[in-house]
This record gives sequence, C-alpha cells and structure tokens, in this order.
Amino acid sequence: MELLRVENLTADFHLHIGEVKAVRGISFHIDEGESVGIVGESGSGKSVSMMSVMRLLPDTAVTHADRILFEGEDLLAKSEKEMRKLRGDRISMVFQDPMTSLNPLFTIGDQIMEPIRIHRKVTRRQAKERALEMLRKVQIPSPESRLGEYPHELSGGMRQRVMIAIATCCNPKLLIADEPTTALDVTIQAQILALMDQLKQELHTSIIIITHDMGVVANMCSRVMVMYGGMILEEGTAREIFYQPKHPYTVGLLRSVPRVGRGREKLRSVPGNPPDLFAPPAGCPFVPRCPYAMWACEKWMPPKFSLSPTHTASCWLLHPRAPKAGEEVQANG
Repeated sequence: MELLRVENLTADFHLHIGEVKAVRGISFHIDEGESVGIVGESGSGKSVSMMSVMRLLPDTAVTHADRILFEGEDLLAKSEKEMRKLRGDRISMVFQDPMTSLNPLFTIGDQIMEPIRIHRKVTRRQAKERALEMLRKVQIPSPESRLGEYPHELSGGMRQRVMIAIATCCNPKLLIADEPTTALDVTIQAQILALMDQLKQELHTSIIIITHDMGVVANMCSRVMVMYGGMILEEGTAREIFYQPKHPYTVGLLRSVPRVGRGREKLRSVPGNPPDLFAPPAGCPFVPRCPYAMWACEKWMPPKFSLSPTHTASCWLLHPRAPKAGEEVQANG
C-alpha cells in the first residue's frame, strides 16, 4: 500500500547572487514497509527533496509540487501548526551530523523525552520510561546513566544511536535518514544499518536512506533512486540498479565502488564536475561528463523510458533510434 506520493516537486533557493534550482520536477512514491535509497553526489538534490517534503527548508527556498500525499492526506494543504504535529510523530528524520543536530545544553534524556511529551501528552515519568526503552532498543549500554549525560560525552556511534532513538520514539510511519553512517568507521556503520533494519521490522516503518554510499544502499534498500543535477535519472529495484544499470551516470557510480570478484581492476571516478544549478542545462544534466552524449542530450531532457514494471531511466541512449553506443553502457552495467 502506498504511503507517500510526490508529484513534480521543485525547490529553488533565491539568493542575492541568483536563483539555485536545487530540485527540478521529481516524482516518486514510497510504499508501506519498504526501504528506499536515494543516491547521488553531494549537491544532487537528495537532502533538499526530502526537506521539501517535510517543509523544513529556510525562507530563501521556494517549493512547488502538484501533489504531496502522505497516507492519503495532502501535505500542501496543511498549516505549519499541522505540520509540526506530523513531524516527529508520523514522519521523522535522522539528520546528517548528530553533533550539530543534538543540543549540547540539554541531556540525552531531555532530548528524547521532548518529542514524546509533545506528541503523546504523557507525564514526565512516563516519557522517561519510554526514553529508557528507546535507549535499550538502540542498544546503548547503561541506558539509565546515559539519560543524564550530554552529547559531547558520547562517541559518534552512540550519538547516532541517540538520533535514531529520538526519531523513532513515537513509532513513525516514515523515517528519513540523511547520510546515517557518515564519519563512522566501518564496524559502527554496519551496526547502525543493522539497528535501523531491526527497528524497521519491529515498528513496521518505511525508511528513506539518503546517501552517496552505494554499499549502504546494497545492505538496506529494496529500491533505489539515482539523483543528479536535481533530477531522478534512474529508478529501480536494488538488483536492477546494481546488475542492470541503464544510465551512464549510474554506471559511473558503480564503477567507483569496490566489488568482490573484480580482482585488481582499478576503480574509476566520474570525470568532470556537477552542473551549475544557477543555470542548469536544458537537456540532460549529465551531458558534460557523459562519454556517450549526443546533440539531442544537450537540447532536450529525455523522458523516462520504462525498462520493466519497476525500472525506469531517463537517457536518450534507450530510444529505439539511438546509436549503438548505448550497447556499451548495457554491457558495462
């Protein structure tokens, strides 16, 4: 059953030096109980798109969408007061840097208890019991003593666990995790991902993971959206994206990730730089970096070509009349 549907979302930032077109007409959906990864380089619009859905962007941002439906309710029609009731309760977000997201002046216990008391209208004692329960769920040792500690007294991995506890304390229907494993060592990353998957099963929560790490997506997600230049260039199941990528950008991302069985094959970065979103190209945003770019790619943004019931990609190489250069992309996938 569908939980979230977003249609034709745009987000522009009006700055003194010009207008940044950060998100350019993306559409997607999230089903109940699934984990979806949004991947792409920094600046591709991943975080901005999710912040737009939650209406957390600053005043310099102007967003528009044809529809944003959550559990059948139109979020565009909700007031800020109604959105505050929704955020932290039915939709929650784990932000990228726990050290800056957690308030250094308040204890861990107070910060977990705050959303519980706001959304559940319980006593302080009941909120404290729930906070202890959440610290146990996220596997923080000695949870009773941790309640009285401050963020700087915890390690990076433990702070991330606290962020997850805060985000899930009200059993949200949708959890958005923005780079949940950034700056953590590999062992702690694996623990955090396992914890999120466990909470997903226990709470029946849908999860959106925003990341540039394809390994995170491979471990957690059943479906993947590849973003670049503020647009979704390819979307499919994790198997389709990893084993049958169709867009040259997706292929480039995968070539830069180590894989078992590749022997001594060198990793290859994607040459060039991301597009200038002050003046985005009229056609495909990947044109300057694409080894297969054609004149049509520069002039017109390709439509979504359907490759299976679950797999789409926006690339002119998929057009029936495209040159045979596209076959090399398929082979490299």
